[in-house]
Amino acid sequence: MRNWNVDTTELQKNPEQFAIWRLEQLVNFGIGGEKISAEELRVSWDRLILDQDKRAFLGFLLWGKKFLHRGN
Repeated sequence: MRNWNVDTTELQKNPEQFAIWRLEQLVNFGIGGEKISAEELRVSWDRLILDQDKRAFLGFLLWGKKFLHRGN
């Protein structure tokens, strides 16, 4: 994945922050042929800043109907 507006070499010095940033980029702007790990999404879910519609759709895929009742 390439990003022209973020210095990823600096960001990679903090692996947790980089992983969250990377997931946000993949979900919000396209995956470019990569697959997103459902487990990575579940683990980082509460820290991800996502478009509301994408969050709702992914939440439904990850947790099914239970997600709709969680108030997210």
